[in-house]
Amino acid sequence: MVPYRSILFVPGHKPQWLDKALAAGADCIVLDLEDSVPADLKAGARATVADSIRAVRERDRRVGLFVRVNPLDTRLTGADLEAVVAPGLTGVFAPKIDTATDVLRYDALLDHFEARNGVQGLEYIVPVEMVAAIQNAREIASASPRVGAMIGPTAEHADIARAVGYRWTPEGEETLYLRSRVLLACREAGIHPLTGLWERLDDLVGLKTFAEKGRQLGFRGMIAIHPSHVPVVNEAFTPTADEVEFHEGLVAAYQAAAAAGSGAARYRGVHIDKAHVDTARDWLAHARSLPGAASAPVPTIDAPEGGR
Repeated sequence: MVPYRSILFVPGHKPQWLDKALAAGADCIVLDLEDSVPADLKAGARATVADSIRAVRERDRRVGLFVRVNPLDTRLTGADLEAVVAPGLTGVFAPKIDTATDVLRYDALLDHFEARNGVQGLEYIVPVEMVAAIQNAREIASASPRVGAMIGPTAEHADIARAVGYRWTPEGEETLYLRSRVLLACREAGIHPLTGLWERLDDLVGLKTFAEKGRQLGFRGMIAIHPSHVPVVNEAFTPTADEVEFHEGLVAAYQAAAAAGSGAARYRGVHIDKAHVDTARDWLAHARSLPGAASAPVPTIDAPEGGR
């Protein structure tokens, strides 16, 4: 999956909001058919979302484009997918997954509608919304090659808050364990780890702090629910020029030491060896894979004979 920094929701029945979503610079847009669409408008919203997919792709080939369908137990999922699985769609935001078996149930539907509608390679973003999903996060993350990203739960008022019973704080300590389990499951499975949303629409300072803490933990992107949040989130999950320079310099310093027959070196007051370079190389590869990033090659460096 593309390492999206920002994933912005747009109600599926409000295509007029897409202009602001695209202008905000979101890496990925999720057209919603679930919670933001009233029950009596869901059928019509399917056709609107299908039209929106075509309209967005005429304007922007870059942006990720997902649809949040209605959960499996609503019995609306098949009709949703039948309408929206179309050329230009990137994937499905798959709600209310609790077990690996739920992923396979989505797979069965998606395999059918991909073949029927001439589409291939769709991916899942999986929100971890309930206690069972947290307990099964490791199995869910590796249940299907379609699972490209999972979201660590942080909501102030939504399903996970009710299920766990925590009292939300801006610092997020009450969800640290929940998010950490999802983060480790993502890293083990090699998929994209996302942290949850910031619900306070006008508190951009709090959003910035929360997003930066998420990046510090190891998350690589975040869900957004308002266009004004997108620039803040993108900045938080984009490496700075100084960070890129540091990691490039670290690789170069070790390369020079290795050429001189040493397995370790001093770099800006820090001891470095091959483990540090492997980390720097992975970091640079991620930085250069971000949407819009320059894609300079990342050097592969072997340790000299004898190691350190």
